Amino acid sequence: MTRIAVAGFQHETNTFAPDPTPLAAFERRGGWPELTRGADLPGRFKGLNIPLSGFLDACRHPVVPILWAGAEPGGYVTETAFETIVGEIVDGIREARPDAVYLDLHGAMVTETADDAEAEILARIRQVTGPDLPIAVSLDLHGNLSPAFFAAASVVTVYRTYPHLDMAETGARAARLLDRALAAPLARAFRQGDFLIPITAQSTRHSPAAALYATVAGADAVSADLALGFPPADVPHVGPAVFAYDQSQAGADAAADAIAAALTAAEPAFDARLIPAERAVARALAAPQGPVVIADVQDNPGAGGTGDTTGLLRALLDAQAPDAILSMLHDPATAAAAHRAGTGARIDVTLGGGHPEFGAPLTLSAEVEALSDGRFRFTGPMFGGSDADLGPVALLRLAGGGVRVVVGTHRAQNADQEMFRVVGLEPAAHAIVCVKSAVHFMADYAPLAAEILFAASPGANPSTPSEIPYTRLRPGLRRGPLT
Repeated sequence: MTRIAVAGFQHETNTFAPDPTPLAAFERRGGWPELTRGADLPGRFKGLNIPLSGFLDACRHPVVPILWAGAEPGGYVTETAFETIVGEIVDGIREARPDAVYLDLHGAMVTETADDAEAEILARIRQVTGPDLPIAVSLDLHGNLSPAFFAAASVVTVYRTYPHLDMAETGARAARLLDRALAAPLARAFRQGDFLIPITAQSTRHSPAAALYATVAGADAVSADLALGFPPADVPHVGPAVFAYDQSQAGADAAADAIAAALTAAEPAFDARLIPAERAVARALAAPQGPVVIADVQDNPGAGGTGDTTGLLRALLDAQAPDAILSMLHDPATAAAAHRAGTGARIDVTLGGGHPEFGAPLTLSAEVEALSDGRFRFTGPMFGGSDADLGPVALLRLAGGGVRVVVGTHRAQNADQEMFRVVGLEPAAHAIVCVKSAVHFMADYAPLAAEILFAASPGANPSTPSEIPYTRLRPGLRRGPLT
């Protein structure tokens, strides 16, 4: 009987984000499930669009569930968080003595002392399992993958959609790939790209990423994958990576080379689609019909943004937008003040601006229109079925009357319309809908949008790699397409 130990530890680390990611961020339920241990894993993750869920559904072997932990992307993972979670995973594998291991990782985790956290996780597990035990890993499309990580894993597979609608599907693919590795070792090939790709240019809803992932899916090999990388990380192995597995080395090399060639050929077509926030608002106001959805890309909490910048909100107010809504501004103090005042109250607020390097707060009066405990269930195609707890949430109508903002206690990316509905707003009913997100929002918002705009306003998620102040890139890696 083959027994599989399963565990997950997900974090996308933005090394330019000002705030570290502590253990409490993994322990608390926010937009992602809370840290879950042991026998509670199968029930907690049943039916969710999370790789672990897909693996558990597809795995044909008895599993030993150890732990799953994930947190909203942010700054460096603290040593306490890393050592606590990895220590439990390694101890669990040591005690289980499994025949194989499955890991639900991200691929772009950075800690206060480890540039390549996933390679460190694999190295510690290998100290327990030895070099030959099959280890399957599923990763995010935005993984920054190193040769050391690739060498330590037996087989790896990556999401193939952005927005990530196939997270559970990727976990299921990892289960099938692990079966191949259990039957016999596979030949492998690994390639790294030589240019960085802006986050907003990576969406598989646009060209050229859509065609690239069609090439991946059609590769003539047992398995092949492409990770496009997570640019806001100042580490040597940031950027795209290609890898393939096959029964022969020639087959693996040919598949990896074909995808790498397709990536190189696609370089001129990558377009970040960014426009200044003020121009985005003006264009939305001039649109013949709505809703126009504006993404506040550089303050996307889903890429480590602080969630509290006010640049786009200020542009809406300056333009006197008559019907605009924004969600979700991370502002625990204002949310608490609104809850103290109660629905219908008019209060003086200082909105956002908790990180002055990205802009000043907005001081004005507002009416408290609605309040919520911030607990709801996602219904969109990416997170649908998962329970969220964003703490106390409030809907404020700002002075002037045309702009309303949802303020919340826990930082989270808006990739689901429920982050408006939690306070009674229906996005489809408004002319301008603003979300603190980069690409994931499109999965739920594209069907209602007359137009989608990607706004550039200061934030912790710098989205033009050529302008990012890197200091540690590996030699030969260029800071963007055609640079």
